[in-house]
Amino acid sequence: MISSSIILFLLTFGAGYLVFFLPKVNNHFFKFALVFAGAYLFSVTVIHILPEIFSQGESVAYISLYVLAGFFIQVILEYFSEGVEHGHLHNVHENHQHGQNKWLGLLIALSIHAFLEGTLLAHPDTIHSHDNTNSVFFGILMHKMPASFALMSVMICHLHTKWKTVLILVIFSLASPAGLGLSHILHDAEIFSDKVFLILFALVSGNFLHISTTIFFESSPDHSFNFKKLFISLLGALVAVLAEFSF
Repeated sequence: MISSSIILFLLTFGAGYLVFFLPKVNNHFFKFALVFAGAYLFSVTVIHILPEIFSQGESVAYISLYVLAGFFIQVILEYFSEGVEHGHLHNVHENHQHGQNKWLGLLIALSIHAFLEGTLLAHPDTIHSHDNTNSVFFGILMHKMPASFALMSVMICHLHTKWKTVLILVIFSLASPAGLGLSHILHDAEIFSDKVFLILFALVSGNFLHISTTIFFESSPDHSFNFKKLFISLLGALVAVLAEFSF
């Protein structure tokens, strides 16, 4: 748990801090990186998270309602985050003109999402069918790193003081480790039952389904065929399968 929390924090913080050295990124490279991460995240959700939560003996319809709820919770969060969690870099300056305090809602929405992601890495033995959460961990990392960079790109336009921007990056980087640590503590103290974790995992899987499919839709807004996108999507899915069955 400690090593996972440290890695989560450092890589999320490092990816966000890169914005001070790389204020502009190649849009094509960034888009394809998002497609890869989205394909990986979608695949891990389908082959790892959903099978585990549906194998717990609870009613399939009961669990499905929470997956559906997680999907629409993410819709609501994106109203405040404006899609930064799936790497939006566009309309930064326009958003800045809409309100000086909009960054606060963005930070809160992203931190709630990141906190819920962290709970997914908690490991109640009665829910996880095996000890392989590495594939999920890698998926969260690949999702959080571009999100962190995009968040800092937005914050630089809202806040002109570097220390404030870095403070926000620290808060965001701590959100997932906090979710992981608190979940472990509450589970060990028997405050969170296995059923509560099952609900949390179902909600997060709904979040992931929304984020990953949105990445696909937005990468081809005109629905034109793109061989590179298809290849990178298949590569992301293949890496997810290998990560799931190789550890």
